[in-house]
Amino acid sequence: MQTHLYLSIAGENRIAIYTFDVNNGAIALQENVEVSGSPGPLTRSPCGNYLYAGLRSSQEIATFKIDDETKQLTLLRTIKLDADTCYIATDNTGKYLLSAYYGAGKVTVHAIGEDKTVQEGAIQTIETAPHAHYIETDVSNRFAFVPHTVPRNAIYQFHFDETNGMLTQNFFGNFNPDDPEGPRHYCEHPNKPIFYFSNENGSSVSAYNLQRGDPDVTIPKSGTPDYTVHDAPGLLWEFQTLSTLPDDFTENNTCAQIHIDPHAKFLYVSNRGHDSIAIFSINEENGELTSEGHQPTEPTPRVFNIDETGNFLFAGGQGSGKLATYRINRDTGILSEIDIIEVGKNPMWVLFL
Repeated sequence: MQTHLYLSIAGENRIAIYTFDVNNGAIALQENVEVSGSPGPLTRSPCGNYLYAGLRSSQEIATFKIDDETKQLTLLRTIKLDADTCYIATDNTGKYLLSAYYGAGKVTVHAIGEDKTVQEGAIQTIETAPHAHYIETDVSNRFAFVPHTVPRNAIYQFHFDETNGMLTQNFFGNFNPDDPEGPRHYCEHPNKPIFYFSNENGSSVSAYNLQRGDPDVTIPKSGTPDYTVHDAPGLLWEFQTLSTLPDDFTENNTCAQIHIDPHAKFLYVSNRGHDSIAIFSINEENGELTSEGHQPTEPTPRVFNIDETGNFLFAGGQGSGKLATYRINRDTGILSEIDIIEVGKNPMWVLFL
């Protein structure tokens, strides 16, 4: 079966569309879509028919319609921002777009209109701290988290109201790691209230339990809540941190993206410096991680992703302008190289359709 792959090629102001064969992992360039600034984060609408792109150099967000058959992109609207966004995601209803801003140190919420385009002017802006790197709502659409690398070395914890798109900071505040780990990105276990964070500065991965609590509990904005910190809804509790590096590696390294396979058997984190994908297996019962080794890949693997079958992982080499493609062993999680393809200067996002 043939599907598609979108790549942000930031150094050439284009989004590259590739056909993707889910039987063997082969890809072929279908076309390039020129954009008005360097594309970075990409995300789809929940319905799957629209693509949103953060254009970092021009400080914009673009909305595209995805053709049902060809997966070609038609630009519908571009809105201006006052800073460049490093991550964007819709909430689970598809009515709001949440954005994190690394340099500006903030998060915003934009409304998504009936025409599925991102609307001009944020309906909410919250100043956080420098190095806000990621934001997304959980599976319940009630909570959102914003990791900050060093400095601020914190995970901001928010409640999200899907009726109006408003974020409210958790009454009990942020999670602050004891060590300068620098949480950067995260992914949610599809079947358990567990979150996994890649730690940019600590070259590690951390696992957290999420306390979801009673959905009918009123979230206080001031005063004393009617629950303790130990059962407060929307708080993360760390239970494991593991290195993403081999024991004998002593050179500089930072982690970037993190992804979980759709069957929740394996977790992957990219290492920039060691230039590898760290591989972890996930305990089916408690979600604990076990290191399964490393796959050498292209220089500076900032971005990568896993296709929806869980059979393939594609990693972009920011330092080489190449895309490395791998097949995932469904029993061990180990990666087997399929191909290395020239894709262009500074690949900044990998999105399977």
